[in-house]
Amino acid sequence: MQVTTVGQGRQEVRPRASVRVRILASILLVTMLGMIVAGATSYFAARERDLSGVDERLVALAENVSGLVSGTDAAAPTMSDPAAPAAPAPDPARTFASSTEALELVMQRFVPERNEGALGLVDGVPTFIPATPTPFSLAEVPGLVERAVAETADGSVRMGTFVDGALALRYIAVPFTVGDGSSDALYLAAYDLRAELADTDSTFQTYAMVAVAALAAVGLVGWFVAGRLLRPLRELRETAASITGSNRSARIPVVGNDDVSALTATINGMLDRLDGSLTSQRQLLDDVRHELKTPITIVRGHFELLDPNDPADTRETVALALDELDRMSELIDDIEALAVSEQQGLLSIAPCDVLELTEQVQAKASALSNHGWVLGQTAPVVVDVDARRITQAWLQLADNAAKYSPAGSRIELGSLVDARGELQLWVRDEGVGIPASAQERIFDRFGRAETGRSQTGSGLGLAIVQSIARGHGGRVELSSQPGLGSTFTIVVPAHGSPGSDSSDSSGSSGSSGASASAASGGDARPHHPEEEDTA
Repeated sequence: MQVTTVGQGRQEVRPRASVRVRILASILLVTMLGMIVAGATSYFAARERDLSGVDERLVALAENVSGLVSGTDAAAPTMSDPAAPAAPAPDPARTFASSTEALELVMQRFVPERNEGALGLVDGVPTFIPATPTPFSLAEVPGLVERAVAETADGSVRMGTFVDGALALRYIAVPFTVGDGSSDALYLAAYDLRAELADTDSTFQTYAMVAVAALAAVGLVGWFVAGRLLRPLRELRETAASITGSNRSARIPVVGNDDVSALTATINGMLDRLDGSLTSQRQLLDDVRHELKTPITIVRGHFELLDPNDPADTRETVALALDELDRMSELIDDIEALAVSEQQGLLSIAPCDVLELTEQVQAKASALSNHGWVLGQTAPVVVDVDARRITQAWLQLADNAAKYSPAGSRIELGSLVDARGELQLWVRDEGVGIPASAQERIFDRFGRAETGRSQTGSGLGLAIVQSIARGHGGRVELSSQPGLGSTFTIVVPAHGSPGSDSSDSSGSSGSSGASASAASGGDARPHHPEEEDTA
């Protein structure tokens, strides 16, 4: 591991090898192990097959020698095939005067194969050698003759392996005594195991060279593929390093349609959210500074002009200062409410009866002012929302409607689920309306519409409503015409189950039901109360 010192004394521990190198090393290691296991398994299986073949040939040779000497010229039952038929009876016409004569015939009859040597011994002395050249002479192998003579002293056929330096022999010794019995003969045959395994060894060497070449090809291809796959991560690192407080616009190019490209898109989305959050925070700080500057200036100016000896002036100044302080306190409360509404994790989502919620909000709103509060269409469904936050947003819209509508005018609240499966909660008034040029601005923090009327509140109300709607995966829609009124609609997904009553709630005229239907129909958007808000 490599330790790198970074800013303010912090230490960052990094592996010495890059991710690209570690991925490639893992691929090569697994591939190499697979090749080794496959090659070794194949080699040892082929080697065992060759050694078994040598043993089978030696056993067959011993049986043929015994058959020739006994006069049957046929193989006796072998160890590998005990069910083989019995050897034919000896041929009385074939007789040997001595063991030496029989051994001579054996040496003439059985010519050594490739990589094989043979030797005939009489009374333990090398007497006959093959007529054809052999790759090695058994009589010249130190210790082999003595070992074969000693092993066959009891007259049994013996097979074994003899190693002498670079020479490894698999041999079989066949003793016999015929004729007058005056001498003992021994037929010794052996295969050079290293020569027998030469083809297998050569094949494995070829496999090893091919495997090394294949491993190099895998490494080369893997290096470029790993580099291509990790390119977005390098670009992510470079992009993250280039992002500063003043430059947050850098993004990673999304190429392809795989897991890495999906990660890249996710990272870009995260950067967008961080950028938006930082921008929002900076804007909020600028707006708060601007909004607090006015009351502070007012209070400071009046205190500077205050005549402490004039009780009336003192009372007026104190009253004004307290009013401005109350306004600043209200602003701080609204900022806190806005911050909470923007944190989706703080929502308490639970099943909520929309019909009951609509009636409760209408009852609460009717206490805000002396307007004609009307309950419009209601949605008899149960949806999953944070009822407390929805009520807060809905009453904020109702409060705005009351502020910007003539006294005694009609204000309608209602709810419905449209054909798209979205729940709409609206407030419709007959107030001053909102100019088209201001309909987007009023949802900004401290945004207000110029309506020609005195404006109260912090200017954060609609921003809070919008944050609550977005926290539920929804939005706020506005339909307004200056002089005719406004309709504000909170639109959220209607995840839940139908209620028991599908009929409209009473408390509203037929026209209110029709207008609610229009909100979900032709225009596909409900109509709401007005512009800005208070808190």
